[in-house]
Amino acid sequence: MSKIDPIIHQPVRLRMMAALNAIKYDEQMDFVLLRNLLGATDGNLGAHLQKLEEAGYIEIEKKFIGRKPRTLVSASDKGRSAFRSHVQALKAIIE
Repeated sequence: MSKIDPIIHQPVRLRMMAALNAIKYDEQMDFVLLRNLLGATDGNLGAHLQKLEEAGYIEIEKKFIGRKPRTLVSASDKGRSAFRSHVQALKAIIE
């Protein structure tokens, strides 16, 4: 049986991983779009991104478009696998 993942289980991180798993493997989500989707503040989202990055669940790319900085986020293979396992654990609890 899959186990609840304490890193993903936190509500904002769970929603973040769900959003990142909804996009294709080769796509990234813009920080601003993710922030707006989750209704989080910059600081709150940044802290959760750091936690997921430290776990190896996401990858962050920072670049400039013209003179504007952009932060792009994607789920890593490890993160996608952890999310699937976490969802299976939640389903098992519900059943």
